[in-house]
Amino acid sequence: MSFVYAMLEFIFPFDFIEYNFMKNAIIAVILITPLFGMLGTMAVNNKMAFFSDALGHSAFTGIALGVLLGVKNDLISMVAFGIFLALIITRVKASKVASADTIISVFSSTSVALGLVVLSFGGKFSSYSQYLIGDILSITTNELLLLFICLIVVTIIWGLIYNKLLLISINEDLAASRGIKTMRIENIFVVLVAVVVMLSIKWIGILLINSLLILPAAASRNISKNSRQYMFLSIFIALFCGLFGLIISFYTNTSAGATIVLLCSVFFFITYAFRNKK
Repeated sequence: MSFVYAMLEFIFPFDFIEYNFMKNAIIAVILITPLFGMLGTMAVNNKMAFFSDALGHSAFTGIALGVLLGVKNDLISMVAFGIFLALIITRVKASKVASADTIISVFSSTSVALGLVVLSFGGKFSSYSQYLIGDILSITTNELLLLFICLIVVTIIWGLIYNKLLLISINEDLAASRGIKTMRIENIFVVLVAVVVMLSIKWIGILLINSLLILPAAASRNISKNSRQYMFLSIFIALFCGLFGLIISFYTNTSAGATIVLLCSVFFFITYAFRNKK
């Protein structure tokens, strides 16, 4: 890590870079935000903002199940439950027995309530309340390695399924007629979203995780002319807001996650105003 730290000190010749926790936080932002920028484009295209919000709030249920099953690592239980919930929601939604927002709301409400009941039993909820806001400044080098591996794997898979997923988002019947296994591709996508969301909750926070996924993509969509520009602008906005939001939070002594999301919101309103003026 010494080489990476030296590079950061060269790129950011400011006083905040003297602290190792800020170096780690910057690395985390560089690893996390491109993932949200990429995945957010399809979440917005497929009107899945509510879906990703449900995944974030279900983190408490994942932790609760981990407690009941004796799993000491909260991350394992959160990721496992997130993947399970994502696949179940996608399966039930595909059956079209009810509207998508109704199905997502039912699963989201049930999982959140179950998680809160289990975690609050015996007054233990305070031990897990930090997941509500998150703290990116607490990230460790081992967790950075995990994020790096996640970035590589998700990027490779994204490159393999992007065109198919884009066609599905435009016209699912047309995609199926072209021989695309629509359910399989959608399942892969929701699993990617579940993994990234659950991995990031500890540092971004349950209350903010959905905003970081949706806002950069929504802002990018306001000004993009094609799908390629849409995705790369989304990644750029997420990365820019992540880095500058982190730096601003250091000097203003505010929540890093909230400051990043607030900056993303500013970008959205600026691009929205530009689109309307144009």
